[in-house]
Order: sequence, then structure tokens, then C-alpha cells
Amino acid sequence: MATRGQCCHLCVAIRLPSRRRHGEARRPLQLIRRPRTARGARGNVNKHYPRGRQASGQKMPHIITVSSTDPDDMARQRRARGHMPASDSLQQDLTMLDDARGFCNSDRSSRREGKRRHRSGGHGWCPTLLYMSFAGIVILAVAYFLYIGYMETRINTPISAAKVVVKSGLESPERYWGTYRPGVYFGTRVRHPTSIVTGLMWFVPGHFQNNMLAVRHWCDQADDLPKYGWEVHDGRNVGIQKIIDKNVILQTSFVKRLGGQHGGDWSARISAVPKTKRHVGGQASLLYYVALDPDDKEAMIQPMIGTSQSLGSLRGISDSVGGFRLHVLNASGTIVNHHLLSTKHMGLHMLKETVYKGLRVFQGKSEKDKYIGLAGEMFSHEDTLRQPNFVVFQVTGELPFEVDIVYESDSFLRRPGMLMGEALSEQLSLYEKKFHSDFEEKFSMEAKGFSEEEIGFAKAALSNMIGGIGYFYGASRVLGEHNSDPVPYWKAPLYTAVPSRSFFPRGFLWDEGFHNLLISKWDREISQDILGHWFDLMNWDGWIPREQILGVEARARVPDEFVVQRGKNANPPTLLLTLHSMMAGFKRELSDDDYEYLSHLWPRLRAWYNWFNTTQLGEMPGTYRWRGRDPKTLRELNPKTLTSGLDDYPRASHPTADERHLDLRCWMTLASGLMADIARLIEKDPTRFDDAYKYLSDNNVLDALHWSYAANGYMDFGLHTDDLELRKLAPNAEMKRIVHGDPKLKFVDSFGYVSFFPLFLQIIDPYSAKLGKVLEDLRRQDLLWTPYGLRSLAKNSPIYNKRNTEHDPPYWRGAIWINMNYLAVRALHHYSNVDGPHQELAREIYVSLRENVVKNVVREYKRTGYIWEHYSDKTGRGEGCRPFTGWSALVVLMMGETF
Repeated sequence: MATRGQCCHLCVAIRLPSRRRHGEARRPLQLIRRPRTARGARGNVNKHYPRGRQASGQKMPHIITVSSTDPDDMARQRRARGHMPASDSLQQDLTMLDDARGFCNSDRSSRREGKRRHRSGGHGWCPTLLYMSFAGIVILAVAYFLYIGYMETRINTPISAAKVVVKSGLESPERYWGTYRPGVYFGTRVRHPTSIVTGLMWFVPGHFQNNMLAVRHWCDQADDLPKYGWEVHDGRNVGIQKIIDKNVILQTSFVKRLGGQHGGDWSARISAVPKTKRHVGGQASLLYYVALDPDDKEAMIQPMIGTSQSLGSLRGISDSVGGFRLHVLNASGTIVNHHLLSTKHMGLHMLKETVYKGLRVFQGKSEKDKYIGLAGEMFSHEDTLRQPNFVVFQVTGELPFEVDIVYESDSFLRRPGMLMGEALSEQLSLYEKKFHSDFEEKFSMEAKGFSEEEIGFAKAALSNMIGGIGYFYGASRVLGEHNSDPVPYWKAPLYTAVPSRSFFPRGFLWDEGFHNLLISKWDREISQDILGHWFDLMNWDGWIPREQILGVEARARVPDEFVVQRGKNANPPTLLLTLHSMMAGFKRELSDDDYEYLSHLWPRLRAWYNWFNTTQLGEMPGTYRWRGRDPKTLRELNPKTLTSGLDDYPRASHPTADERHLDLRCWMTLASGLMADIARLIEKDPTRFDDAYKYLSDNNVLDALHWSYAANGYMDFGLHTDDLELRKLAPNAEMKRIVHGDPKLKFVDSFGYVSFFPLFLQIIDPYSAKLGKVLEDLRRQDLLWTPYGLRSLAKNSPIYNKRNTEHDPPYWRGAIWINMNYLAVRALHHYSNVDGPHQELAREIYVSLRENVVKNVVREYKRTGYIWEHYSDKTGRGEGCRPFTGWSALVVLMMGETF
């Protein structure tokens, strides 16, 4: 009987069954007994014959159906099938198997002879298949990693469209130099990536804070200044600021004179006067500096020896301004002493620290008379070149005294004379008068009966908004869904206003739309330039990082947790508010420049609109949902929605994909209508946007998705419960959220700013019965109405004025915010001027709300010296950071009724 080893050669004659269909019985293997052939006739041995046909001149092979190569197994199978008696079937099986074995033995010699060729040639497909499989795996792996690498770069890939900003830097010479460093009390730079920077520091001798000499430089709430801010600023030529400190009042006056090829000349007058009569004769020390950007490798500055007239001067050259000179001059008063520091700074964000290192104690005229001054040259022993990139001039004088800082460009060849003394006074007076005239022309406050004090407040509010415009350059840190770690955005400039010089001296996307509602009414060209810079920060799919932290000075003031911007997180598209406010002017008269501007803007507007409509959609048609909420948080009473701009405003307690956010839907309604209007102006097809606007502004659809009949108002929707609290589970443990009731899908029935967004963005039909209900709710004192403005969250809300975490006080949970009150006043003005049954009610509420907000903000400015981030709904007192002359300055538009 053949063994398994002897039968192995039959494997070459096993014909595999064809692939079975589902449910078909398994076919047994077929063993083919081949006819014997002459040695070497391998072609015949390997030839296959079709079933059911006989090849000409050859005998068809006998086919034995087997399930195993073991003869005993084959016999048992035949018996089991009942084909023949066991003995007969076994005999026939063995006979046929012998014949097969004989065929194998007769061909064995030829197989030995061709053994090497059989191994290398007969099975040549095996290594080929392995090589092909390996190559395929390698190709797939490479393709995968290339795809991942490609997707990782998409987060910081700019959109492929023409830039909106077509004039930058020296192409706008009248706005090249400016006070574009809002984070310092006074500083200048040019709109260039590696600009030289100049700025002011000062201290009052003997005034210490936290055991250190109180040197002022960065705007800082910790300095606790009674007041500081611009009183005049036009964004182009002039800026006048008052700073009140301990024992001294400083006034910084800045003015420009165009000429040459690098933005012309400028001068600054720094006046130091005693705070009260008893401070007359006291001293103050002013330090004015020039610093070079380390990235400008060819820049140089060199101090020059002072003269009887000049307290100090320097010459320099840089890529941003060419050759220049700067002089520090005694304008009036008694100068006690003056010193110099020539050194290398430790970074543009560490200029004050460098000054601290350069301070020394000097002996005065008498043995007891000692004072603090700068050290002169200060370089490390290893620095053999001793080439400074930071020069500081210190002037100490008796109060009162004045110092003029005169900057002159080498390319300005035919100047009428140095801009100092009387020439400087005349130039300042000329532009100051023009500012006052332009202000009245644009806002008509004298005509509206406001007092001189109230008008002075409004001018200061506008000036602080304009004076808060800065120029930044650098790269944000961003994180896309395909990135494991943050990556840098591309380096880019940003020309933008800032919300607060002391607390938020950088660009914020949703703030900027509100800022430019005011800026555009003052100077539309500046506003269009600002919007262009923001839209030029758009990446390939339409995303704009919501917080711009560009450059070392800005980065040094931001906690790490807020640095990284995430690619799926939005911010309200408030830049569209500014464009919406400009539309009336565009429709009246569209200049060639306006047409070109909107045409450049269009591809980016469309990409931004598409990005919102792909990344922020809700689960149901016609719904939207802010991304970025944390469904796993254990520390927050209600997970924050930072992307909405309303931070801790209460949403559904348990974030899910089923949420419907009313405010975002209203923003997209505004966006759709605006896109259609712009499309018509620049001769694009508005159909898609018209259709979207008609659907989103359909009050029936809005009501179906967001009207809560339980609360009888517009609400968010989501998985929610009010039965929760923050509690410590152990005496020294951190407070955690405890949920007592099961959340359910329902409306989030808390009245607040979000509830009134259909009113704020003027989506409710003037003839709608719901408009009357919303207007009545707006003036209910148990909801949002207060004598000082509209509070952010109703008093009867379960989360009213509650902390969101152990360390986070309430923010948008009751406080009065001016930007939302502006939207309310603007909407009421709109509804009071269109036909409808609620016109008179809207007019009545408009008058009351406008008066309440304006009076309270002006009163707090007079009391504290500042415009504030938000105001108490109980007392009207300013709260949060100060000065906050971002959107809180919108009170100017309310006063001027300029909507």
C-alpha cells in the first residue's frame, strides 16, 4: 500500500474545485490519472484536458473522486455512499491506485533529471508572487504615509486665492509709521515684519512695587494706574494720550510728517506734570528706547554723544526704514540728570528686564544724594564687537518738564526743519482740530444735545479703539485633526485692533467684527485693510484661527493653554457684521476700488461660508452646532462653548451631536443674505445664497427647530438637565460636577442673550406675533432687563451667576456686555423704522435701552477713568479687565445712532 510520502507526486495532478456559490455542497477534490508518455514528454504530462471532451489521438484520463490521499479513507467513503460492496470497492480502489503509482514510478527518472529545473522553473511563480505582494504592501504603506503627511500639512496650507490686501507696508506710506504696539503704554513701529521698535518706560524715584522699582512699560492691570488712554487718535497722523500714575501725570503726543521713501518723520512730546500741587518739584525719570528686531541681521544702531541741546541721539539703519536718526531734546523744564544704556536686549519681550539689569545707583551732588540711573555700555566679556541692538536714553527732571523725541528718515531730503518745539506744537494743534471737526461730522453729538463731558468720553472711546490698532507678525500654533502635535501656521502680518491693551493685546476673530463696526464709520479704508489682513489668514478649506498670537511680545503674555488653535473650532463670523454695515454705502455708490476689494474678498468669503456649512452643521437639516465642547468634563458645571464667543453661557448640559445652537443658525442666516447681496454687486450668481437665506430666514422653520412652547421663547436644544451642581466630595478635594437627574433631549429653557438672537440679527418677521412676545420679554425685569442694560442670563435661570468651575467665576451668566446690547439697540432701531404692528413698542424699548446703556457706561468712565469689559447687572459697576475699549466702545455708535 502506498504511503503518504509515496503519493505526494499526485499533488501535481490535483485539480482544485471551482469556487462554490453560497449554499452549494462542497465538491470533493479530483485525482487525475494521466496516461503514460515517453520520457521527456513533459508537455503532454502537464497538458490539461477539458471535461467531457477527448483530445484527438489521446486517451482521456480516468478520474477518481477522493476526499483523502489515504486508500482506506477512499474506500470508506465509497462504502458510505453505497456505490458497491466493501470488498469490491476496496479492490477496485487499490487497483486504480496501483495504476496511478505505476504512472508515478515510470516518470520518476524524468522527474529526477528535471528536479533542478522543476524547483526553479516549475514553481517560479512563488517568489514572483511574494515579490509582487511585498511591493504592493510597500506601495500601500508609502501611499498611506504620504497621505497622512499631506493631510498634516493642510492645516497650515494657505487658500489658493489672490490676497485681499493689495497695498501693504510702504505702499500705504501715510500709515507706515504708527503707534502699532498697543500692549505698551506708548510705543511706535512700522508695518514691516522686522521693524525697529521704539517706546517709553518711566518710574517715579522711591516708588517700589512688589519689592522692585516700579518701572512702567507694558500696559498692566497690576500697575493699578488710576487712568490711562488715548484722548485723540485718528489712526493716521496724530495721537494724544493721558497717563495718570503715582505723583505724576504724563501726556504722550505723537504726530507724523510725510516725506522721503520710508514713511517720513515723526515726533513725540512727553510731558510730565505733577499730579497735585504738593507734587510740584518732585521727580520723574523717563526712559525712551530704540530696539532692533533680531531677525534683521543687517540692522545697526549707534548712540552719539549728547550736546547742550540734545540729551541723547543715535544713528541707525535697518531693512524696514533705511537710514535714520533719533534725538531726545529738552523741550521745557529742569533736567536733573540724564543717562544712557547701550547693550544687547534679551528679546523684544524682555526689554524691561534688560533695563533692570542696566540700572545702577549713582552718587548725587551731596553724600546723601543718591539716585538710580542707567549704566552706559553693558556687554558681556565674550562680546568683542560691542555692537548694541538696544539703546535707552534716561532723562530725569523736576516736575513739570517736557521732552521731545524727534525721529528723522535719511530719505527725507527736503524737510522744512526739525519737527520740534513750536513746529511740533503747531503740527499737533492742526491735526487735533481736524480730529474734533471730523468727529462731529461723523457722529453729530453736539447736534444730539450731549454735554461736553459726554462728547469727551465718546472721543476717548473712539480714540482708544483706533489707538488700539496694532501690527503683528509671526505664526500661530495650530492643530488639525490629522496632526498629533501642534504645528506652526505660515508667517504672516496682521493689522488689527485689540480688545484690551492690558489684558488682550492681540487679535481676536469674533471681537474684530464688532471693532470694525465703529472703525468703519470713522475710516472705512482702515477697516477694509484690517478685514483684508484677517481674511488673508485663511487656510485652504476656509478656516481662520480665532485667536492670533503673533510675535514674541504677544506670545509672552498668553498662558500655554490658550496658544494652540484647533482646526475644527469656529468663532462667530462677525467680520460679516462689518461688511453688512458697509453694504448701504456700497449699494449707494460702488467705486472701482470697492468693486476690486469685494472681488478679491469673494473667494475667501465663499470658502469661509462653505467651511461653516460643512464643519458646523447639526444632525437635522437646517440646524447648526458649535464644535469644541467637552462631553467628558467633570470639573465644569456646564461645558464651555468657547467657539461661540459666549464662553460659559449655558448650553445643553451633556454635549452631543444632537445639539441645535440657535445663535450659530442666526449667524448663518445673516451670512447667507450678505453673500447674496455681495454676489449681486460683483456680478456673481446669487442663487445658491438666496435659496439658503430664504430657507434659514423662514420663521416657520425657525420656530419648528427652536421655539420652546414650554418656555414660550427661542431656545437651544440638546441633551440636558438642570439637576446638577458643583460639589467637593472630600474636604480638600477639587469641586466636581454632580448630576442628580437623567438628561433628556429637550429645549434648554433658560432665557439669555442666545434666546434673543433672532431679534438681535433681525430675522423675526416684523409682522410676526412672536416678535411682540420677544419684545415684551426683552423688557421683563425678571429676565434680562436692568437699569444699566440687558444682562446676559435671566435671573430665573438655574445657572444664573453660578461659577462654572471652582476657579472660574461666572462670565456670561448675568453680566452686562456692551456688544450684545449694541446688537439689541441696533435691532430695536431697525424694527422701530419698518412697518409692522410692533413698531411703536420697538421704538419705546429702543429709547429706554439706549439711554440706560449710555448713561451707565459714561457714569462708570467718569467714576473709574476706564471703559470696562462688562458691567454688573446689580449695580452697573464696571467689571472684568480695564481698559476694555474693544467692543465696549460701541457705545459711541449708540450715542450717535449710527447703525
